Amino acid sequence: MSIKTSVLSELLQAVPQLRAQIYFKSSLTALSHAMEDQVLAATVENPLLIASFQRESFYRQEANRYRRLARQSNQVYVLAAAETDFSNASEDYETIAFDPQQDALRHEWHLVVIARHYTTCLVCRERQNPALELYSAELPVSFDMDPARQFEGIWTSDREVSHIAADILLQRILVYRPELQTKVSQAQRYFGLFRFSRSAASSAKSTRQAIAKQHSSSEQVDSDPFVQRLVTYLQASQYKLLKAYGSIALQERKERLVNSITAAIRRGSDTGQPLHPQEILKVAVQQLGQAVYASRCIIYRAQSTDATATISHEFVSSLVSLLSEQTVPLQHNPLFQTVVQQQERVYVADAQTNEQISKSQVLAAFVEQAAIRSWLIVPILYQGKLLGIIELHHCGATTYQWQKDDVALVEAIATQVGATLIQAEAYTNLEDLNQQLEALDRTRSNLIAITGHELRTPLSTIQVCLESLASEPDMPLELQQVMLNTALADSERMRKLIQDFLTLSNLESGRIQWHLESLPLEECISLAISRIRTRTIAKDLPEIVIQVPETLPLVRVDGDWLVEVISKLLDNACKFTPPNGQITIAAHCYDSQMLEVTVADTGRGIEPKRLEVVFDRFYQEEGALRRTAGGTGLGLAICRQIVNNWGGQIWAKSAGKNQGSQFHFTVPISENRQEQ
Repeated sequence: MSIKTSVLSELLQAVPQLRAQIYFKSSLTALSHAMEDQVLAATVENPLLIASFQRESFYRQEANRYRRLARQSNQVYVLAAAETDFSNASEDYETIAFDPQQDALRHEWHLVVIARHYTTCLVCRERQNPALELYSAELPVSFDMDPARQFEGIWTSDREVSHIAADILLQRILVYRPELQTKVSQAQRYFGLFRFSRSAASSAKSTRQAIAKQHSSSEQVDSDPFVQRLVTYLQASQYKLLKAYGSIALQERKERLVNSITAAIRRGSDTGQPLHPQEILKVAVQQLGQAVYASRCIIYRAQSTDATATISHEFVSSLVSLLSEQTVPLQHNPLFQTVVQQQERVYVADAQTNEQISKSQVLAAFVEQAAIRSWLIVPILYQGKLLGIIELHHCGATTYQWQKDDVALVEAIATQVGATLIQAEAYTNLEDLNQQLEALDRTRSNLIAITGHELRTPLSTIQVCLESLASEPDMPLELQQVMLNTALADSERMRKLIQDFLTLSNLESGRIQWHLESLPLEECISLAISRIRTRTIAKDLPEIVIQVPETLPLVRVDGDWLVEVISKLLDNACKFTPPNGQITIAAHCYDSQMLEVTVADTGRGIEPKRLEVVFDRFYQEEGALRRTAGGTGLGLAICRQIVNNWGGQIWAKSAGKNQGSQFHFTVPISENRQEQ
């Protein structure tokens, strides 16, 4: 006999008129205890009792009861799958350890009691229930001990059925313990058990009926009405408990998702880093997609006026194609417009037959591409403002209806995501505002320092010179000329400072009128060099080398402002390069639309960590009060504003102190290249 055969299957095959019922574990426990108590209550019976436990751990909970039962009978057999110390033995009663990998008993639960005056039989097989497995995974209750586990089987007091079940189990016992053949044969003869087969069915039945009639004069114990009522009550209670498990599991799923999103927020705030809305969406789509068992779950940012949206985050099952980074139509999407107008979810039972979808060519194409059959669209809202969309796609061959609990879960998460996004954006905006305030504070401090130095110093010099000229009329003419030259130089220095202030202010406020024209770059470079040489004594200037190919195309800029950029970069290079150094002006095509101009020097250089901040307003390499070179710290800031205004870029490079520096910027190429 194959030990993989189910005892319940053999019993139903032997007695086809039997119909299996569904029992919860708690009901089977009550039935088993009632059957065992019936044996314990008897005084003169010596019944046959066969119990089959699925595992040794289940048996251990009942071991003490079976020691008491063994005092009532010498025909007690207990089967279980060994886990630790359970083994074949003949002590208080017979124990039989079956193979948990090969024997179908590992999925079954049996108890058969046969006495002279009564019989009871409980033969059950555990059912696989995915819903219970889900609940057990989400609840802090061991599924093995869960009273909501379900079994299908037979519970009866019918003597014929009980004898057949006992005979099947005794034959299974002999497979593992053939040395019990003599004891088993005694039980079979004493209780009238026969090895059941289809050919011997009628004779076995008549024999058992004769044995039952022989003992009919004795008083029989009938516990069926009471036990049946108890089982009915337990089954109803267990059904209510199962529903409660479902409700608890749903609530737990909601809380877990909300906690995951909240944790994403805390990770950002605890580290002091700005919150990232994209991280929040990533967490939400993964958790939600797993919770609702959708073929595809996507989340994307969208506003009511958007024409399209890009799928930024997605969760898919193994058999569904990805849509990440693809475009979702919104402007000509009637479903999206319905969501915007009603600010409620939209459910499409069958996307292949939906009228709105079939009338929209763009939407129909998207449904075909995504293989959507059933579609749930839930808006992410905050105070009536649309922030994004959550979509669930079912891509099977048939339609799918999401449960109310699943829809409620998606809506709850959409609400939480909406509030979270607003909080994250507010946090980010606050960080940006703090950075702006810090920059403003630095600007204010630098402005005070520069004003105190760059304005007060020349004013003091001018005042001293003028007072000397006024109070010393006999001053030699040569000295008077020195005083006048000094006053004029410092007044020019003040004029340049004020001019730079006004220039930067006008650039930042957009009050500059640009006069674009097509010009050769060489011409602007020559004008800038001439301007530098008129301001500086020739012997104090480093050597200036021009490396500009004659074949370069024309540039499309405001010539005056391009000369201003080159002049300020040259002026900056001259300040920090000794007279024996060299300044190089080079140019080449950056790409098809831009030229790159480089002003490089062999001077003091810049620390790499300061390459970004040198373009800030009032930035001073040496500090405002201990500089060896003059300047307001506005020149590079002005250059950046000018270059950015024509769509170019400006950046600095340097290997470090005393290793020179290079300033690069890009200039747009004229579209009319034939002018050259």
